[in-house]
Amino acid sequence: MDDKPGDDLMLDVPFANEDRNFDGLGLSEGEVPLYSYAWHPRLVLLPTWQLDFKARLVKRLVDLGLALSALIVFALPALLLMLAIRLESAGPALYRQQRIGKFGRQFTALKFRSMVCDPNDRGMIRQATCHDPRVTRIGRWMRRYSVDELPQLINVLRNEMSIVGPRPHAPGTKAGGQLFEDVAQCYGTRHFVKPGLTGLAQVRGWRGETDTEEKLLHRIDCDFEYIAHWSVGLDLAIIWRTARSVWRMTNAY
Repeated sequence: MDDKPGDDLMLDVPFANEDRNFDGLGLSEGEVPLYSYAWHPRLVLLPTWQLDFKARLVKRLVDLGLALSALIVFALPALLLMLAIRLESAGPALYRQQRIGKFGRQFTALKFRSMVCDPNDRGMIRQATCHDPRVTRIGRWMRRYSVDELPQLINVLRNEMSIVGPRPHAPGTKAGGQLFEDVAQCYGTRHFVKPGLTGLAQVRGWRGETDTEEKLLHRIDCDFEYIAHWSVGLDLAIIWRTARSVWRMTNAY
């Protein structure tokens, strides 16, 4: 810990470290320090306890109701879209990729395939970039309006994701040439909750390629803010803002 006059308190708190000791910091039991990284670090308190049973039940019921309703509504369009994907380029209609979920556990996230299949990319983590030549014509349309994410409603039903939460990242993803966990201390804290189809960072415009550390830090700020202030009302507000803003997004590709 580096304590200098005029500086904010900076702590390095590894994810899932059971030996953390915050004696002398004036923190209540069950609270750990987090950071706001956007421009100046500051101390933020976040309860380490999980949502109580009632809150978890309400959030889960909202997830199930919305996911089932959306799957029923989009069932026929999804089948037609899968056919169009197969007709445009060789390969499966669904794309499967390992993502990091709650408590750091990995799960298989589902998406409509929006890129051509390249056997040389097997096992490699390559973020999509603007005008990426791997993206198909229908894939560009799907990514523009986030239609490729719809299969993750199945992940919601599997209880691997939530409708709202921090977006799940692939293991080994980098920003500015640095692994996400090396860019931001306490990065793993965003895994205290299930990842989501949409989140606070997305409705604030922080989506698309994470090619710089600054973009990642802004997203992490939003993730921490969401975790610290979660409520059903906040989830519903994010869902509403997502529905309104998805058609105006210009940085998804």
